[in-house]
Amino acid sequence: MEILFVLMAVLMISFVLLPFLRRRRGMVEQVPAGHPDAADPETYGFVRTEELDIRMPGPDQDLLDVLDVVQHTQDYRAAQQLLAGTETAGELRWQRVQAFAGAAALELQQRPGGVSETPGGQWLRVWRTEAPKDAGGAAVHAEFLVQQAWRTSTRGTDDFRIIMEEAKDACGQAALLSPGDPIPYIVELSVARGLQYEQKEFEQLWLKILDRAPAHMGAHLAALHYWCEKWHGSRELANTFTEAAAARAPQGSLLAAMPLFAVFEHLPEVNLVSSFYQSEVVTKAMHGALFAVHAARPDDPMLAHVRHLLIFFLVRAERWSEAMNQLIHVDGHVGALPWTLSPDPAGEFAVYRALAVAGYEANGGSPATLPH
Repeated sequence: MEILFVLMAVLMISFVLLPFLRRRRGMVEQVPAGHPDAADPETYGFVRTEELDIRMPGPDQDLLDVLDVVQHTQDYRAAQQLLAGTETAGELRWQRVQAFAGAAALELQQRPGGVSETPGGQWLRVWRTEAPKDAGGAAVHAEFLVQQAWRTSTRGTDDFRIIMEEAKDACGQAALLSPGDPIPYIVELSVARGLQYEQKEFEQLWLKILDRAPAHMGAHLAALHYWCEKWHGSRELANTFTEAAAARAPQGSLLAAMPLFAVFEHLPEVNLVSSFYQSEVVTKAMHGALFAVHAARPDDPMLAHVRHLLIFFLVRAERWSEAMNQLIHVDGHVGALPWTLSPDPAGEFAVYRALAVAGYEANGGSPATLPH
C-alpha cells in the first residue's frame, strides 16, 4: 500500500541532530552481551524495528482503510465521505486532510505520467472536477499544492512562488465553501511561511484561525514554524508565542506542551551537552508537556505527537522511567517529530527506545515493574 508518511514536519520543525543520533546508535548496537545497553526492547512487548509504522504518530485505522481503497481504486468517494463525517474544527480532520494531500503528492512524485501513463493522484483531480463545491476536496487540493511546492521546487525560485500563489488562491476558494472551517486558513499558514508574509498579513490570517478554532494545536505548531523562520529563528519571539498559547490553554488542552516544541525548534542554537536537557528551561517545558499529557483526553489526536517529543527529551535528560511510560503508549507508530525528520524514522526511534530500556534496567527497572 502506497501511503505517505504523515509528516507534521510539513507544518512544523525542520531541524534534527542526526550526527548525534548516529553516534548514540553506535553506542547501542555495539555493546557487549550482558552490558545494560544490551537490554532487549522486545521483552517489554515493544514492536520490532522493522515492523514500526512510519506513516502516522498513532493509530487511525479508518484513515488507513480509506487510503487503501482510494489508492487501489483511484475513486475519491471514500475519502470524501470520511472527511464529511469528521468534525470540521478538530485536529483529526486536519491530519486527514494532510494525509490525503500527501498521498496524492507522493503518487504524483512516483508516477508523474506521460504519453501513455496516467499521472499519480488522478483521483484528487477527478474529485475537484466532479465535486467542485465539496469543501473537503477543496481543502485537500490546497494542501496538495502546498506539499507540491515544498517537495518539487526550490524555495525562492519562480516555480516555487507560482505554486504557492496557486495554493493561496485554492485556500481562498476552500474558505468560501466552508466559512466556519479553520482548515483552509491553517493550510495558508504554510503558504505564509513559503511566501514570507509580512507580520500584519500573518496576524490577520491568524485571527481568522483563532475565531474558528482557538485551541487548535496543529495550527499553533504551524504558526510557530512561521515565527521562527520569518524572524530568523528568534527564540524570544517563539517563546513568547508558545508561552502565551500555554497560558490561555483551556483545561485538557495540549497547548500546554507548546513551549517544549519551541525548545526543540531551537536545539541547533544551544550547547549540546547532557546538562542542557536537565536545565531549568527544558525541565519546565517538559513538565508542562507532561501535565498536558496527563490532563488530555485519551483520544486527542495530538496526544501521540506530544508523547513522541517527550520521549526524545526524557531520554536526553536520562529520565528513564518517565520515558518508558511514554513509550508504552505510542510504541508501534513513529510518524511524528522528531523521528520523521530523519531519513530512517524507525531506526532513530529504535535508538531512543533502546537507550530508554537500557537506562531503565540499569536503574533497577524490569518488565515486571513497568506500569501498563
